[in-house]
Amino acid sequence: MSGAPDLVVVGAGPAGSAAALAALAHSPDLRVLLVDRADFPRDKCCGDGIAPHVLDVLRPLGAADVVEGWRPLRHLTLARGGREVAGRMRREVHVIPRETFDARLVERAVERGAQLVHHRVRGVETGVDGVDGVGVDHLRAGVVVGADGAHSVVRAAAGLGPSAPRALALRGYAPTPPGRRGLQVIRYGERRQPSYAWSFDRGDGLANVGYGELVDGDQPPTRALLLEQLEELLPGASRGGTAWRGHHLPLSGLRWRHPAGRVLLAGDAAGLVNPMTGEGIYYAVATGALAGQAAARALAGGEPSAAGAAYEREVRRLLGRHLRHTWAAARLSRHPRVVDAGIGAAARDQRVFDDLVEIGLGGGRIGPRLGLGLLTSLVRDPHPSGTT
Repeated sequence: MSGAPDLVVVGAGPAGSAAALAALAHSPDLRVLLVDRADFPRDKCCGDGIAPHVLDVLRPLGAADVVEGWRPLRHLTLARGGREVAGRMRREVHVIPRETFDARLVERAVERGAQLVHHRVRGVETGVDGVDGVGVDHLRAGVVVGADGAHSVVRAAAGLGPSAPRALALRGYAPTPPGRRGLQVIRYGERRQPSYAWSFDRGDGLANVGYGELVDGDQPPTRALLLEQLEELLPGASRGGTAWRGHHLPLSGLRWRHPAGRVLLAGDAAGLVNPMTGEGIYYAVATGALAGQAAARALAGGEPSAAGAAYEREVRRLLGRHLRHTWAAARLSRHPRVVDAGIGAAARDQRVFDDLVEIGLGGGRIGPRLGLGLLTSLVRDPHPSGTT
């Protein structure tokens, strides 16, 4: 790269790569440096579900081809206890290992002109004239995007502490049983709520399987307990499983705030993970793209310190109401009766099923139809699945 970078993006996962792509789409001559401590391809603990909303963001950036070669899915099963609904989703999803998806996305960013370097950034310090990297020689930029995940070191520079609440999930890859081929299966648990086990067929003979739950207190569940819950809810799901990895998920809260200034946070680093489902790739790509765009505009206008405020406005415009609704949905789903009511309502009305999928994967909200469906189910069956 000739000269100092204009924009440094810390973390080259989906949020960081999307930030680089969006910044370069706005200003092709921008000097964008992508910094990541890992070499790509690299594994990442995740459910690997790529919602169609992700491609809605990537398509205008010329990167929607990252899902090529992977078979899309249209069928989802939701269950708890004796209740179950199996439906066809309105839009197709993909299940792609992050080892593949992330590597493809960062390749697109490099093809557009970003420079990728392998380095561990230990922090950033903001000054009057720019942002300096800690532990990285000669790293200075007008704007920095922190896309360095749940344990972000850039987050502290933005004046924010650790995000809360959090969930803990364990993921592995196992042969897909015949009865779960072509399916995404979610079965809710009986422990801390919300909690569920999943099996997402990749389409290549393997499924992404795992279990996650809300972390309540200072004693997170052990690996053995997470595996035990997975097998209890989805018998046989872990048989032959490999590549087991655990991961903390910084769940979104009722209100999202972002400080003004030159440091922007995207994806997990911004505490943006759906608190009802644990989905985070859409949030990462969407907010990464908004961060890259806000950074490019601020730099082009000669006001890099205005990037943070502009970015907050755009994120709140896109996700503000949705985040409030997912917070409410997550609180409601702590009650087994409400989970059962939701499954029952979705089984009776495809439109309610679609609403549940939308709020879990994209930018959906609890609208009148979903609210009425839940209320009707609660009135019809006041003690579903033996709950009280």
